[in-house]
Amino acid sequence: MIRIDSHNHFWKFDPIRDSWIEDSMQVLRRDFLPKDLQPILHENNIDGTVAVQADQSESETNFLLDLAESNHFIRGVVGWVDFKADDIEQKLSAFASNNKLRGFRHIAQAETDDGFLVGNDFLNGLKYLKTYDYTYDILIYPRQLKAAIELAYELPDQKLVLDHIAKPLIKTGIMDPWASQMKELGSSKNVYCKISGIITEADHQDWNAEEIKPYLDVVFDAFSSDRIMFGSDWPVCLLAGSYAQVVQLIEDYVGKFDPSVIERIFGGNAIKFYKLEWDDL
Repeated sequence: MIRIDSHNHFWKFDPIRDSWIEDSMQVLRRDFLPKDLQPILHENNIDGTVAVQADQSESETNFLLDLAESNHFIRGVVGWVDFKADDIEQKLSAFASNNKLRGFRHIAQAETDDGFLVGNDFLNGLKYLKTYDYTYDILIYPRQLKAAIELAYELPDQKLVLDHIAKPLIKTGIMDPWASQMKELGSSKNVYCKISGIITEADHQDWNAEEIKPYLDVVFDAFSSDRIMFGSDWPVCLLAGSYAQVVQLIEDYVGKFDPSVIERIFGGNAIKFYKLEWDDL
């Protein structure tokens, strides 16, 4: 069984560019590069990863592609591009020759407009993704789920994946309206969901599997096992726990499932969604 981590990040820490990493996040205020992650993957029986953008620049996209070129375990890259640019189609076309670039993401959670995802300028840019067979990662807070639902309806043929189960308020135990909106989003068959970034939405110092289980229950009820994929969100996960703890949390939850389902969640669905088709997979 090939095991894929569908969501990790790399960066050379820059306190100005990476201002989102506040003083309270000291564990993240350093470089995180493939040489740091590779032994961790080996320890946790993970065969490959998908590197996802953390900075909104095309230089970030090229940085990740360069890392992927020299580190075979990085099986795919989710980059960034300005979807509001007048020449967005040309930008996407220019990237098309790189077979490790599988999709794009925008940090929509940081946008003050909850309807940003379906604003005309942004939506018009997203419409070009399908032409080049690119995916789109949806990074939002629960308050933006309504727009994500609308996006899935507007682009029914576009492959979409929800990052971090939309960051529900696990620390507070609040479930609604997140739960009902997740069910509505999951009814769109073009939308996948990453069970990633979960422990960082709980109490960083005092989380446990029992408080997280109801949120995973919602995800598995809303999305079929054909559209759920494991992601670590390393190194951000280090704010609340180790890579091994993240893996163990999901392994324990899915342990009751049929082995074929576990295989899809821990690799098959990511391979299918991102088309990670190399000769050794």
